[in-house]
Amino acid sequence: MSWQDALTEYIAAFIDGLAKSGVNEVVISPGSRSTPLAMLFAEHPSIQVYMNIDERSAAFFALGLAKASKQPVAVLCTSGTAAANYYPAVVEANLSRVPLIVLTADRPPELRDVGAPQAIDQINLYGNHVRWFREMALPEQGDSAKKYVRSQAARAVSVASGVLPGPVHLNFPLREPLLPRLEPVPFDQSERCHSVVPKTNFHVSEETINAVSNLCKKARKGLIVCGVMDDSEFSAAVVKLAERLGYPVLADPLSQLRSMLDTSDLIMDSYDAILRAEAAKTALEPDVVIHFGGMPVSKSLSLFLKGLPRVQHIFVDGNGGWRDPNYLSPEMIYCSETIFCKKLSGFKYEKNETWINRWKQVNALAKNAIWSYVDTIEELDEGKAVSLFSELLPPESAVFIGNSMPIRDMDTFFHVNQKNIRLLGNRGANGIDGVVSSAIGGAVHCQPLFLLIGDLSFFHDMNGLLTARLHKININIILLNNDGGGIFSHLQQAEAGTHFELLFGTPTGLNFEYAAHLYGAQYSKVFSWEDLRVAMLNAVQTEGINIIEIPTDRDKNLRHHRSLWHHVSQEINHFFQGEE
Repeated sequence: MSWQDALTEYIAAFIDGLAKSGVNEVVISPGSRSTPLAMLFAEHPSIQVYMNIDERSAAFFALGLAKASKQPVAVLCTSGTAAANYYPAVVEANLSRVPLIVLTADRPPELRDVGAPQAIDQINLYGNHVRWFREMALPEQGDSAKKYVRSQAARAVSVASGVLPGPVHLNFPLREPLLPRLEPVPFDQSERCHSVVPKTNFHVSEETINAVSNLCKKARKGLIVCGVMDDSEFSAAVVKLAERLGYPVLADPLSQLRSMLDTSDLIMDSYDAILRAEAAKTALEPDVVIHFGGMPVSKSLSLFLKGLPRVQHIFVDGNGGWRDPNYLSPEMIYCSETIFCKKLSGFKYEKNETWINRWKQVNALAKNAIWSYVDTIEELDEGKAVSLFSELLPPESAVFIGNSMPIRDMDTFFHVNQKNIRLLGNRGANGIDGVVSSAIGGAVHCQPLFLLIGDLSFFHDMNGLLTARLHKININIILLNNDGGGIFSHLQQAEAGTHFELLFGTPTGLNFEYAAHLYGAQYSKVFSWEDLRVAMLNAVQTEGINIIEIPTDRDKNLRHHRSLWHHVSQEINHFFQGEE
């Protein structure tokens, strides 16, 4: 057997092992050392190949694919700094629990640490940010080598998709020559499918569920806090639990609880505004809080919860992680969130109607105060833009939300509705990098998809648009352009004043219309609220990349936000004063 045959058999067995273990998509960046993997991926009949020239964008695009499809996705690059460019997306996949199969080609051992070109140390390159690392053996011929490589493929998928999903890294040292044989067909379809270990659910003990049930029976005032989640079964189960207990649900926009066909009036969507009012923090203090999902975006909620150290906090994590940054509980219940909700719903509870009605009243009050204030704003403003954007979203659509101000404005202005809109975002590391690429990956599986993003984040990952153009992926981008880092105006850095614009405001003065032309995108700039309505309607009806730019003023945005919070807090404080 020739070296080419041995290389082909080995790599083909690995790729077929991935395919038969559930990998349907791979994102590839061009390179020489990765040639055999790239060519054989392209030959496999059941794997969709996406090309992305920039490795950083490619990894985030793969992350978006995996996040939207809830399936493991492979991403492949050549050796050297190409692999280092995956790092930010690997970090995000780790923290947001997204299954990525990271494949890096490498120089063989004899070319390492001797000054060979395009050779860096790729062993454990991503450190603790991956669930598992494997330095693959050099390609060999024979059945033993094929069994080995198929096993590693199946194991990679199993670990990446396991109880605690996340990225895995396989490093492939490859010797030249690198061209595989493509004829005859290199994939042996007679090979039996590897069985990937199915994802198992942690099950709560009867002793634990009874203890929690007894605690809830004694507690007169309870809350459920839901952070980042994306599971329709959980959504239905937690709503049923809330109705059973009579507990208001403080639902982060990424919890998928604010936009459901079967929603509930126990879903509170204005708690961020409510908990800015001092009177609310005392009047709405609970006896027990049940936590699900990742950390909510709301800072006022985080501060409120942090101020409840004597309240009983119950954290449930179906992936066996630890999500308690405020150190509110000495323990974590490891159980499928859906199973936990169903089991806890199996008991009878006496509802505290006074508690329930108080939350409903103050939530409605806060929401009406937000709406009434927004109606007074005539000029272009980010808060009102997000409010109108939320109103105009078509049913069954998806929104990928950028970090910094967009996610916070969605928290404030995206209210409970029955449109069944899926909300996605990169809330693992909360970075502004890679958001465009992630959203484009999400758009492959979610249509129509809207990306709500700020100008700096858009600029940071603008080259991700090339993938949408090359692969004809439809995406609608709402670009909130305040010419700089708008979120810093809300932070303490703005109070110092000195060097603020240089170090934090960072205005760019870019004309994004030219970027739209560069990537063949449809472009419209909004000058009025009617312009936004028309642009949103046209975007849904137009294929390709659609960019809708909304220019705003950072200083005015800050004043409007502060005025809004003051207005809402006044209304809420008056409400509780009237109760006394």
